Amino acid sequence: MPGSGYFLSTGLRCEQGQEGMFRVVTAALDAGYRSFDSAKKYGNEQGLGLALTRSGIPREEVFVTTKLWSDDQGHDAALRAFDTSFNLLGLDYVDLYLIHLPAPSLGLYVETWLALEEIYRSDRVRAIGVANFAVHHIEEILKVCSIVPAVNQVELHPRLQQKELRALHADHGIATEAWGPLARGLVLDHPSITSIAARHDATPAQIVLRWHLQNGTIVIPKSKDPVRTRQNLEAAALAPLDEEELAEIDALDVGARTGPDFEEFIDGTEGADVYQPRFNEMIQQFEESRVVAGERPDSSGAGREGRP
Repeated sequence: MPGSGYFLSTGLRCEQGQEGMFRVVTAALDAGYRSFDSAKKYGNEQGLGLALTRSGIPREEVFVTTKLWSDDQGHDAALRAFDTSFNLLGLDYVDLYLIHLPAPSLGLYVETWLALEEIYRSDRVRAIGVANFAVHHIEEILKVCSIVPAVNQVELHPRLQQKELRALHADHGIATEAWGPLARGLVLDHPSITSIAARHDATPAQIVLRWHLQNGTIVIPKSKDPVRTRQNLEAAALAPLDEEELAEIDALDVGARTGPDFEEFIDGTEGADVYQPRFNEMIQQFEESRVVAGERPDSSGAGREGRP
């Protein structure tokens, strides 16, 4: 894995088109990014590979991740899916190949993992891992695997800190990689985040990303805006947050997701319009429970986050 712990997510959907993908990746390369996250589901593998090939940057200086979707789970289907992604990327090898989600109702994620071990031995991929796997999914893999997943890429941000899962990762040498590290922007105007940002002369997004990095998390912020892309990268150069600031952000955890619960999810096109109301409801319940417990005064909503 890249030593910086810093990824750019290029998780654009198919309607962006391969040319749009090419422009985003080219701008990111110019900003200094060298690691890119793609997937069959995003429909962006060909555009990513084309941009990297045309960039002239040596292949060993970039890190490419792609993923297998739920409709390709199972031994033979997984082998075919990798062949397709490999050919679309048009690169000599893939750095990291992930099972995109466990889809446990299919009953195929363990079989799929064993197929990824075969792919790894083909020398066309440098590392294999999983995404959106819970503790018990990882434990099932560990019972049968000869190769421990290098990475588990999961939703992780101040409102969903996945502490039990991160502890399991640490016990088995699995890297934690955060998608949605900014909670779709829904944590960026929390008073704790904005006050820390003001003290550091930084953006709220940079503070959240700095928190991730100090926790040893690989982060993949997603942005199509060249200015934000550069700002996200600059978070790695910020002065470290102190222990009180880290603890203040740690205290924001309420287990609130901005995406699906992958215990049941197999496929779908749901977006923020589906998940944001649920996220907001969880935050409201958390704040109300603090009032009941006497942890904060009831100020009739005054000072409460407008957007969590």
